Amino acid sequence: MSRTALRICPLCEATCGLTLTVEGTRVTGARGDRDDVFSKGFICPKGAAFGAVDGDPDRLRTPLVRRDGELREATWEEAFDAVAAGIRGVVERYGANSVGVVLGNPNVHTMAGALYPPVLLAGLGTRSVFTASTVDQMPKHVSSGLLYGDANAIPVPDLDHTDHLLLLGANPLESNGSLCTAPDFPGKLKALKARGGTLTVVDPRSTRTARLADRHIAVRPGTDALLLAAMAQVLFEEDLVDTGELTPHLQGLDELREAVRDFTPEAVAAACDVDASLTRTLARELAAAPTAAVYGRIGSCTVPHGTLASWLVDVLNILTGNLDRPGGALFPQAATDRTPRPAGPSHGFALGRWHSRVSQHPEAKGELPLSALAEEIDTETSEGEPIRALIAVAANPVLSAPDGDRLDKALGSLDFMVSVDPYLNETSRHAHVVLPPPPPSQSPHHDFAFNTLAVRNQVRYTRPAVPLEPGRMAETEILSRLVLAATGMHGADPSAVDDLVIGQTLGKAVKETHSPVHGRDPRELAALLQGDTGPERRLDMMLRLGPYGDGFGVRPDGLSLTKLLAHPHGIDLGPLASRLPQPLKTRSGKVELLPGPIADDLPRLREALRQRSEGLVLIGRRHLRSNNSWMHNVPALTGGTNRCTLHIHPEDAQDLRLADGQLVGIKGAGGAVTAPVEITDTVRRGVVSLPHGWGHDRPGTRLRHAAQDPGVNVNQLLDGTLLDPLSGNAVLNGVPVELIASP
Repeated sequence: MSRTALRICPLCEATCGLTLTVEGTRVTGARGDRDDVFSKGFICPKGAAFGAVDGDPDRLRTPLVRRDGELREATWEEAFDAVAAGIRGVVERYGANSVGVVLGNPNVHTMAGALYPPVLLAGLGTRSVFTASTVDQMPKHVSSGLLYGDANAIPVPDLDHTDHLLLLGANPLESNGSLCTAPDFPGKLKALKARGGTLTVVDPRSTRTARLADRHIAVRPGTDALLLAAMAQVLFEEDLVDTGELTPHLQGLDELREAVRDFTPEAVAAACDVDASLTRTLARELAAAPTAAVYGRIGSCTVPHGTLASWLVDVLNILTGNLDRPGGALFPQAATDRTPRPAGPSHGFALGRWHSRVSQHPEAKGELPLSALAEEIDTETSEGEPIRALIAVAANPVLSAPDGDRLDKALGSLDFMVSVDPYLNETSRHAHVVLPPPPPSQSPHHDFAFNTLAVRNQVRYTRPAVPLEPGRMAETEILSRLVLAATGMHGADPSAVDDLVIGQTLGKAVKETHSPVHGRDPRELAALLQGDTGPERRLDMMLRLGPYGDGFGVRPDGLSLTKLLAHPHGIDLGPLASRLPQPLKTRSGKVELLPGPIADDLPRLREALRQRSEGLVLIGRRHLRSNNSWMHNVPALTGGTNRCTLHIHPEDAQDLRLADGQLVGIKGAGGAVTAPVEITDTVRRGVVSLPHGWGHDRPGTRLRHAAQDPGVNVNQLLDGTLLDPLSGNAVLNGVPVELIASP
């Protein structure tokens, strides 16, 4: 007999509400939840395939422990005994920094991934921290940190109300949006056009999003920062700057004017391959629109000037008075945000508080570049011990980081490695212990990260749709036990981790004068928390202390877990609203328009005015039915257009005498791969495109469907030396490549 259950989709950043059909303990269908307060029934192919993802037979069901060189099934007790012995042995012999931690993208899609890694890092005390952010969005975190004093204060476009959207390096019709959580992004763009608004897309590819636009500008890859700087220069030169109500909150406007003076449309035209008159038109249209928003994503982040491009996105929003106003770009307010503190000067944001051991890369947001992981393992220096043990949580850097072959070898040399992963994949195959979390249907869900980026304030929570199977362990318990095992508390009750966090959080809250619980007894407050599990009690605490919370009884109509559970389709908290100056945490208490690190990096951008690659350059691409490297094992999400082919323009193919479907060698600084040619005019001349996340051909994995059509690893074309210096983000787009036709 079938039943239905609600679940928030964890398969991309749109966070759509789903209605699952469940037969026994198996999910047999998924459709959009029409009553969901945020997604209102929207669903994409990934969400529709939730049951297939959830029930993938290649998902690991029990822990694996390496014995006599082979990974074999083990009990949970044996697995955590091995973790405790392996990690603590390395820490005690070589120190905390000899343990590396790698956090992958799926961490932000689960409650466990949001709640426990920060505790793990604090307990270990290691500075050897690497995440997927430095192959994705770190430039936006750094630019936000420098502008606003908070690396997580990222304004998002007010899609439902803007009159003019300028979109760079993003393809939300296929990615569903990123750093901008918006169910039915395609519908929102169509609604923008239907109400008479304008959509402009800047992208080297004619993507589905670009084809929807009023104007598509096929910019030369990697030159977004130059184009944006030229637009800012036009706004100053033509007296189009109007900061409006932002003016009292700004610092450095005159210095900014001088900083962009050299970036005229004429100066950047050759480098960008965008006519100067068109650049001026873009700036004028942006300034003239009643409301407007500029939004840039991965294509403008994973380039040599990613932080400058991310900074200039916000600069244009500021210069046109569109930051922090409806219809422009606004700061969301999530229900689990910390209690809003009074506006005023704060601690600010700093870069380079420590550096990587080998190449001396500066940290950003507490992280080192993922590109540097291999050398931090395989290179001896006088600067300290190399990484000898690794904890990988939902991470597959062999495919997601540059030069996977080198990292593959480096992982094999580790003294110890533990991987939290549902699959035996290209990275976890090296682990000494693999701890598999249960399928998503058996886990609770709340979007801690994505609600801070949502285009409408709302809050939703779903309990597990299916009971935990016998022999499985909840992901929250896995990570709790991992924290204990790695920090010298192996054997303690896993609830101790949640109790510790609750005690520390409430102990701090009662001392803050702006907190609704100031002066109260933290033990009394802890006793008031509701929830069936430690994670639920932590969620209840965050909701009650948050901006909409009940303050533990201070605001009776406020949020709590009990109230949220009474609204299974979520609670709408209203449209985004102006919030400045409250989000600012800079030392000045203002938006610092020209921070020192940005000013120091601008000469490098001026040098780019004279640089132009004469050969082919490579860009990546995404597909609606995949997400990085972890969905190619689901038959329903592969095939069709979701293939690992090299897109090339017809004229370039003709010049190189390449035929459609022909195998071609692609050579870059990090190595070479071979892929079939797909001739298409969706890429501009001089550009080739290969998708990210493929390369499932290594031995020792258990990804049977993915192995049938493995594709190639685009990141093997990179050697890891190309980074945006401010953020440490890998340069994945606009890199030179050479094509060699197969005989």
